Amino acid sequence: MRLNYLLPVILFFPLLLIQVTVVPLFSFNGSVPDLLLIILVFYTLQHGQIYGTVLGFVFGFLFDLITGGLIGSAMISKTIAGFTAGYFSKETQRDQYLRSFLFCLIVLLCASVDSIIYSFFSSIDLSSNVLLLLFEQGLLPALYTSVISTIILLFSPRSGIR
Repeated sequence: MRLNYLLPVILFFPLLLIQVTVVPLFSFNGSVPDLLLIILVFYTLQHGQIYGTVLGFVFGFLFDLITGGLIGSAMISKTIAGFTAGYFSKETQRDQYLRSFLFCLIVLLCASVDSIIYSFFSSIDLSSNVLLLLFEQGLLPALYTSVISTIILLFSPRSGIR
């Protein structure tokens, strides 16, 4: 097995540590960005849809096991988010997606899918409005994650809109 296929799994553990300890300090109205999803979308665009789906499953499974959350909620949401990101992993447009602000839009779409599915499975409060719940726990974290994903564009070589 090549090292570039194992690199995301190796990066998972330090990112999870940052996600659980540091990122909640920067919460905005109770929503936090998902660093694991940004890396998932990045590697899915590089390696394809099947790789992204399997990587999303592994990320979600490890996230559920390590954080002690409801087993399967992050697993299904990250798997579907990796599958969704895989639709944009065409070899001819891969560099265009990874080096432009289209990456942020792909992250926004995948983070919306991830957050909505995760909040559907992990939220138990059924007394509140469903649309308000989808907005607060689904779309706000997705928007925040998309804004944070611009950091990858700013620090990557040849960044900018082409």
